Amino acid sequence: MDLSKIKPAEGATNHGKRIGRGQGSGHGGTSTRGHKGQKSRSGYSKKIGFEGGQMPIQRVVPKFGFKNFNRVEYQAINLKTLQELSEKLKISTFDVEFYIGHGLAGKNDKVKILGFGELKTKIEVKAHAFSKSAKEAIEKLEGTTEII
Repeated sequence: MDLSKIKPAEGATNHGKRIGRGQGSGHGGTSTRGHKGQKSRSGYSKKIGFEGGQMPIQRVVPKFGFKNFNRVEYQAINLKTLQELSEKLKISTFDVEFYIGHGLAGKNDKVKILGFGELKTKIEVKAHAFSKSAKEAIEKLEGTTEII
């Protein structure tokens, strides 16, 4: 082992220029902060969204509309999708566990069955909501709909 070849561990040293350590560092005097002004002072911290005294964009852009915080959002599944899965997997019962297991809905989603597409087989469907057309299409083929 040669003592002249010993080096510190990778990332253990900072190779950047030392700031505020006098004229010999190349960053003496103002320590890279420039002359005068708010940013040159100690204790300066810029507030989020501050634009130098100009009216901030979040105050310029108008707010409008209405957000209903009681709104219930559903994950929509069409009859077309149920028909395709029924043919492919040879099943006739659809429930929330099935939708979650096959990636049609998340575990916290509420499911609504919509009437897009044509239904050809009799199926049993359990969901949180049904559109009028979907319910009619399922019951037309003597299938059952159950609201959870």
